[in-house]
Amino acid sequence: MPAAVGTIETLGFPAVLAAADAMVKAGAVTLVYYGIAERGNFIVTIRGKISEVNVAIAAGIEAAEKVYGGQVIEYYIIPNPDENVVTVMPIEYTQKVEQFRMF
Repeated sequence: MPAAVGTIETLGFPAVLAAADAMVKAGAVTLVYYGIAERGNFIVTIRGKISEVNVAIAAGIEAAEKVYGGQVIEYYIIPNPDENVVTVMPIEYTQKVEQFRMF
């Protein structure tokens, strides 16, 4: 089943934590990646049905911006990413997150 990928990059850890929590609560999505970018930026990535990812990303952005000093640097949604992108980028459902997979 095709799944969308959504990612949010924030300034600082508290904002990315709030975004991740809001996303998994707002939509039937699975958190598949978390990482540190340059200059204190953090990235969180989710996967799920396109409609669920859209709702979850919106909730994540709102939550991150409510954190004191929280700032969303970038966000992006890719509906139905190509298999090559899924294979090469760290957005695959891993064994570690498979238990949380929503579909």
